[in-house]
Amino acid sequence: MAPPSQLPSHEEKSADAAVDLGIPVVDLGVLVNGAPEERSRAIRDLGRACEDWGFFMVTNHGVPEALREAFMDACKELFSLPLEEKKEYMRAKPMDPIRVGTGFYSLVDDIPCRRDYLKMFSHPDFHCPPKPTNLREIAMEYSTCTRGLLLELTKAISESLGLAGDRLSEALNLESCFQILVANNYPACERPGEEALGFSAHSDHGLLTLLFQNGVNGLQVKHNGQWLLAEPLPGSFFVIAGDQLEIVTNGKYKGVLHRAVVGGEKSRMSFVSLIGPCMDTVVEPLPEMATEGRGLEFRGIRYRDYMEMQQSNSINEKTALDIVRVQH
Repeated sequence: MAPPSQLPSHEEKSADAAVDLGIPVVDLGVLVNGAPEERSRAIRDLGRACEDWGFFMVTNHGVPEALREAFMDACKELFSLPLEEKKEYMRAKPMDPIRVGTGFYSLVDDIPCRRDYLKMFSHPDFHCPPKPTNLREIAMEYSTCTRGLLLELTKAISESLGLAGDRLSEALNLESCFQILVANNYPACERPGEEALGFSAHSDHGLLTLLFQNGVNGLQVKHNGQWLLAEPLPGSFFVIAGDQLEIVTNGKYKGVLHRAVVGGEKSRMSFVSLIGPCMDTVVEPLPEMATEGRGLEFRGIRYRDYMEMQQSNSINEKTALDIVRVQH
């Protein structure tokens, strides 16, 4: 069981639905095909969501529900495979393209977390375990579909900064973007009423993260100093801003702290599609984002180096980002 300091308070446990909490909702259909005035308003709303929350829900995203269900079922099948058929990937290191494991990185975890995971790099090169046999085709289609969605959101985010739609893409070489798919399995608690930490507080190393879950809530985001339970609208995805968005926008849009809490009789699964810059891109604040009298908040760092640093150490909120923060 997680240490008491890591468990949610009574106020957190009684958090209302996401809409009641004010979690922003972005309609991708409006961003892509809306009338000019309607689209301009949606762009402004998206900017406020990135600045105030670093977190929002996206609807009308075009990812078929059947594809999400198929990906979830294939990942369930992988988790149920005999240990011998997963062993080779359980010995993998943080930058290996396929990993199966527990916690965050079991060799360095400070806090025990109740999570089994599958991680596989899917772009620019696609990697997938050979079993279950249907996973490869499903994951490839899911990767392509969600990558297109995230790149559309990136264009709109660029515009919300007052920049050209392709500015972030050019700065981060997103034509050769890095993408990873992750499946997380959080087992049910062993005793009624027990609650534990599924995954400790962290920000994501990438640019944007897309997440859906199997109908069991447990994702919490930190907003205005409070942990809030995020309950999705039916059919929506959560979108989570990552560290690279914070760096490239010079801190205007921040990577949000989030965590997973498990409890109850049902296991929880969540499924992530994350994009980041081209692995060999040096990510640094855009000159346009330097505010007068403040200057640049972060030094440049190659994304591959940042990711390896974050993934190879024990997870602790935003300590990886603090390493590249300029001390004024």
